[in-house]
Amino acid sequence: MTKILFLLTLLPLSVFASSDPVTQLDLTNHWVGYFALILFVLAYILVMVEEFTHFRKSKPVILVAGVIWGLIGWVYASQGIDHAAEVALRHNLLEYSELFLFLLVAMTYIEAMKERLVFESLKAWLVSKGFTFRQLFWMTGFLAFFISPIADNLTTALIMGAVVLAVGSSNPRFVSIAMINIVVAANAGGAFSPFGDITTLMVWQKGLVEFSEFFVLFIPSLINFVVPAAIMHFAIKNEKATSSGEIVDIKIGGLVIVVLFIFTIATAVSFHNFLHLPPAMGMMLGLSYLMVAAFFIRKIEKRTQDDGFDVFRKVAGAEWDTLLFFFGVIVSVGGLGFMGYLAMTSELMYASLGATYANILVGLLSAVVDNIPVMFAVLTMNPEMSLNQWLLVTLTAGVGGSLLSVGSAAGVALMGQSKGLYTFGSHLKWMPVIALGYIASIFAHMWINEVPFV
Repeated sequence: MTKILFLLTLLPLSVFASSDPVTQLDLTNHWVGYFALILFVLAYILVMVEEFTHFRKSKPVILVAGVIWGLIGWVYASQGIDHAAEVALRHNLLEYSELFLFLLVAMTYIEAMKERLVFESLKAWLVSKGFTFRQLFWMTGFLAFFISPIADNLTTALIMGAVVLAVGSSNPRFVSIAMINIVVAANAGGAFSPFGDITTLMVWQKGLVEFSEFFVLFIPSLINFVVPAAIMHFAIKNEKATSSGEIVDIKIGGLVIVVLFIFTIATAVSFHNFLHLPPAMGMMLGLSYLMVAAFFIRKIEKRTQDDGFDVFRKVAGAEWDTLLFFFGVIVSVGGLGFMGYLAMTSELMYASLGATYANILVGLLSAVVDNIPVMFAVLTMNPEMSLNQWLLVTLTAGVGGSLLSVGSAAGVALMGQSKGLYTFGSHLKWMPVIALGYIASIFAHMWINEVPFV
């Protein structure tokens, strides 16, 4: 270990960071740019038809990400610009690494709680209370809506998704519709809080919207969730979940892990809010809580590391296809942005359509392309807009991803978690209903907050 640390000190500082300005070529009219766009579209088509092809969604996007940046590197090297692409790619990798670490810790906690039978116990409790599938539908939806502003929409969706799978495993139709409802609710809940979504964090960090000003989006966000939920309600049979009559006891340390997960979320929020550090660092600190707890759980159970509770087995149980899918999407879209496509699209939208229509279109784009680079492009352009217009684009970018299952981290994560019960196709069937909620939330914001339709 000492030798490794010594060798690291010999590396040039430029390996880890660079403050030099990045030379950026406009490749939007270059054949490389056209080819990259075609590849990205083809990759996303494969993602959309995964349920039919059984070709995992991470494979095409990772392949395309590598090809896109390979082409960018080739163009820049041929122009004698050796390190510009490298600096830009490192920036994309840094963005992904923060998301990756955040997700990995959240998924590890979920796996640990599943192994300790936390969700199985919750399932038994819900069934014993005699709740119907319709009641469970609304309970998980409202829980997702009110937890996501604190725990972020992805983590919330994973927790509620696990509950739905535990309670409704005998009813695939219920699982599918309930997960759609969770995605919509979690995204809507995350839109009115700086901590609810990465896009709201970006707007808040930029200083365009103050912390308390986000909460004027509460009613529009609630409408975005309630309108489609009220319609989907009638697609669920009002029958009770089947009960096996068994009583499931949570294993030793299960409730402790739940508490530690709450502390982990609080740590991540505190790191960002008070210490101005990346939330992922707080999540990694939270992972250490679980690792320490696992040691004492094994001691209490008097088992060896081979057959006892092992954190690293929970890490292995994380949904790696989802984590790698995020890598492919973020790096691919980052490459398209470096070519100039995202900035060009944003400029054309705001110059040609005006702020209101452009901000509504941002939400539609976020259903197809990840909302993080879309919002980043808007922030980079920094168009002249009022506070309420910035709130509008925050709302649309947050809830627009609900239109498609691949439009948000919550949707992608639940597709992986559901093991085929919730798919792109099942979500697409309800897109018109979700779009109705999207439109209603926009009009609610414009009416309540007096946004001119210009």
